[in-house]
Amino acid sequence: MTKRFVPYGRQIIDEADIEAVAAVMRGDWLTTGPAVAQFEEAFSDFVGAQYGVAVSNGTAALHVAALAAGFGPGDEVIVAAMTFAASANMARYVGADVVFADVRSDTLTIDPNHVASLITDRTRAIVAVDFAGVPCDLDELRSLCEQHDLLLIEDACHAPGGTYRGRPIGSIADLSIFSFHPVKHLTTAEGGMVTTDSPELAERMRQYRNHGIKTDFRQREEQGTWAYDMAALGFNYRLPDLNCALGISQLAKLPDWVEARRRIAARYNTAFADFDGLRTLTEPEDRTASWHLFPVIFEGPDSAAIRASAFENMRAAGIGVNVHYLPVYLHSYYRNLGYEPGLCPVAETAYAGLLSLPMWPGLTDEEQDRVVEMVGAAVGA
Repeated sequence: MTKRFVPYGRQIIDEADIEAVAAVMRGDWLTTGPAVAQFEEAFSDFVGAQYGVAVSNGTAALHVAALAAGFGPGDEVIVAAMTFAASANMARYVGADVVFADVRSDTLTIDPNHVASLITDRTRAIVAVDFAGVPCDLDELRSLCEQHDLLLIEDACHAPGGTYRGRPIGSIADLSIFSFHPVKHLTTAEGGMVTTDSPELAERMRQYRNHGIKTDFRQREEQGTWAYDMAALGFNYRLPDLNCALGISQLAKLPDWVEARRRIAARYNTAFADFDGLRTLTEPEDRTASWHLFPVIFEGPDSAAIRASAFENMRAAGIGVNVHYLPVYLHSYYRNLGYEPGLCPVAETAYAGLLSLPMWPGLTDEEQDRVVEMVGAAVGA
């Protein structure tokens, strides 16, 4: 009997989700309707923020955050090197320069000490990435921002449902970014959200997601006018009601899914505790990781070769391992801008041995045991 392919991540959709979307399809509003505000309110309440701004995807969320913050040519934005490219691209979209910061070796989250050494009079913000779902050192980063009058932007796409020193992720930074791609903790198919306590930033982001127009259709209907003003060069980054209805339904299940991810992570950690040449990420005692990914790091002089062999063998066995991430400045776009290897040695060393294992709430113990067995074979355990 052929064993089921085990993806590194995937969505879980049930009948309640399908009915929530179907209910919108039976109604009058497929987009720009009431489900958008309902999802924004439900999600911002969940993370403990005053405002939520829903957009078409996580990259759009990063972009409208950069626009609302007013970044532009001549500005510098410090970004964690170990992340998906969009975390850095947000600065490039608006003409700002990216300064890459190295990461802590134990968590692969941005290193506040390296960040402190990179701040100049051109720095406008720090973009901290909760890598794999492990929250960053947010208080230390906040202190740096207060000292230098910077914005703290948390790319929290990996960490909804996580906590930092008792506070929910999404309630701490000036702007917190979330993605609802199908491999994330909850999905709207595609979608994103920015949470903030600033009414000014929230208003500007809503304007930028809607072509730069100050009012939406429903506001003009209430005012009895057709007239509108495009006050800025914006985009169509709206998230339709169909997607938002799915998000509302999924959000109700998020706490249970986070617990399932944490159980799977604990099981991995127990299994790998005695494996030589392999390590996992640290979860600091003052925070709760929500484990979007479960990376392992092969260590030693042959780490890259072992990782490559493990990747090939596990994929051939129907286990959808992946690699997250090549340090962003090593992509050809950034290399063409003048960035060179050696910029963030901790990130580069970790990347050579990184492998992301299957991590999603539907992963069974039997499937996880298959994964553990093959990782063990890779390191001779």
